[in-house]
Amino acid sequence: MTNSTIEPAHPVVDRGTFQAELDALRVREKAHTKEGDAIAAARRRLPMVEVDAAIPLIGDHGAVPLLDVFEGRRMLIAYYFMWHTGHPAPEQCEGCTWVTSHVRELSYIHSRDVTYATFCQGPYQESARYRDFMGWEMPWYSAEGSLDTLLIGRRVGMMHIVCYLRQGSRVFETYWTTRRGVEAMDNSYRLLDLTVYGRQETWEDSPTAWPQRFEGKQVIRTDGRPTAQWSRLEAGHSDNLGSNPRGRTANCGCGAPD
Repeated sequence: MTNSTIEPAHPVVDRGTFQAELDALRVREKAHTKEGDAIAAARRRLPMVEVDAAIPLIGDHGAVPLLDVFEGRRMLIAYYFMWHTGHPAPEQCEGCTWVTSHVRELSYIHSRDVTYATFCQGPYQESARYRDFMGWEMPWYSAEGSLDTLLIGRRVGMMHIVCYLRQGSRVFETYWTTRRGVEAMDNSYRLLDLTVYGRQETWEDSPTAWPQRFEGKQVIRTDGRPTAQWSRLEAGHSDNLGSNPRGRTANCGCGAPD
């Protein structure tokens, strides 16, 4: 692992040379953007599969059917939050905490007839305390009892984004992704990718001697906790989930790129 106190060698050039190199890269960036547009266009043309609109979830006011989670809108984005039942806050999923911490202002999504909600894969009361500790305000549901139906054919216990469409009283699944696909929720990595040292993670293709200080759970976990928890503790918020810690470290397994 590179010593971060050593300043990596970096070519220093005149403004014209720099701009020429950047212009060449910009061609690739624009091609990447256009390919992303083409992929999104293909995504909009995928077939869809019907799911039971009555599948129950547990929310602030008890059990509700999947149909009600749309809040009257036509589309729904659901993030499936991994959960380690009975474990304390420091042992909860650092990956899910990382991406969920970026979801704040939903008015733009709502203006396009889309609802965003978190479907926790654990019990409601315990996980809702975690939501409150983290200061998240998005709709929060427990999908614990319905995961085998909602995630049929997929691995329960992983982070997922699933998109749904409502047509009257019928519900259809239109898209899903997992692992690095959930970076769609994140802006920190998008910004870090613009910097000279990037994400500083060991898997990245960087020049020799570039700082690469983070690997595995270090990427989104600091001093034994998901990184975003520290600011909440410093602000005086309690991380008591009202559960009985099991005294072992949860295996999250969500930090590796794919």
